[in-house]
Amino acid sequence: MIAAQAKLVYHLNKYYNEKCQARKAAIAKTIREVCKVVSDVLKEVEVQEPRFISSLNELDNRYEGLEVISPTEFEVVLYLNQMGVFNFVDDGSLPGCAVLKLSDGRKRSMSLWVEFITASGYLSARKIRSRFQTLVAQAVDKCSYRDVVKMVADTSEVKLRIRDRYVVQITPAFKCTGIWPRSAAHWPLPHIPWPGPNRVAEVKAEGFNLLSKECHSLAGKQSSAESDAWVLQFAEAENRLQMGGCRKKCLSILKTLRDRHLELPGQPLNNYHMKTLVSYECEKHPRESDWDESCLGDRLNGILLQLISCLQCRRCPHYFLPNLDLFQGKPHSALENAAKQTWRLAREILTNPKSLEKL
Repeated sequence: MIAAQAKLVYHLNKYYNEKCQARKAAIAKTIREVCKVVSDVLKEVEVQEPRFISSLNELDNRYEGLEVISPTEFEVVLYLNQMGVFNFVDDGSLPGCAVLKLSDGRKRSMSLWVEFITASGYLSARKIRSRFQTLVAQAVDKCSYRDVVKMVADTSEVKLRIRDRYVVQITPAFKCTGIWPRSAAHWPLPHIPWPGPNRVAEVKAEGFNLLSKECHSLAGKQSSAESDAWVLQFAEAENRLQMGGCRKKCLSILKTLRDRHLELPGQPLNNYHMKTLVSYECEKHPRESDWDESCLGDRLNGILLQLISCLQCRRCPHYFLPNLDLFQGKPHSALENAAKQTWRLAREILTNPKSLEKL
């Protein structure tokens, strides 16, 4: 048994050193290329409208606020300055979303975003996005990369297609530090020793982002509160949780397997599903020793089996907001197909670790 485990870990490490590192290097190169274009567009936006200041900065070889959705899809979060006093309301009526309501109507004029505040006092995510979309469209025509970049039509989101190869979504957002949403108040679960009080305090201090983007859980609902709603995002908190042991390596292997074998019609799976399942695996295996390098095979196997279970049940709860289903809106046939493919992959890796050389 030990020998089989060691063999699997050996092949997984080899896979990580060859395939995962090559994937990382290729994506890093793409990011540099894409960020040159996006920075240029955002510079033009800032000239027209100084409230939208680019926050795309490179720190230690990574760009703050940039998420890799797949090797050809990226999201850049543009942090806005928050002027004016808003109450943050997440009462659970809009799963995965919250609204910002002026705390004192008389202070309306104090807000930097005064013209995006609705009659009922909400700061409208959609109105801000719509203004931003107009500015980006104008900037695309003026910027020095105008020959290789164009706006993606038929969406209320701000998406750029670059060199006909990459899609970058630019999402206006507010950073919320030092507060924690009520809809995530159940976390951490009291009976689970992970992640420990110090890490919990760090994660909660890191806070979350409020993004102006279409929310799948609200699709088809058209009341004004929905169009004003902001989507909750916990990228930095999740990154902080997954530090230490073989967690990051495990996630990197999962992303590489997804890119190579689970990029399927209907796009049932993305990197974020993998990241979410790593967090759940951390809860199931709370001891640090469970994430020792020698346990890499067990952790990967556990996550793949959990993924198959989620695909078969057609439900993948968000880690911090379990009422939010990350498979919402995905075609059932695509989820079924992904379950079969994942099962094939898991069986192959477990029964014949050497097969990783070809995967």
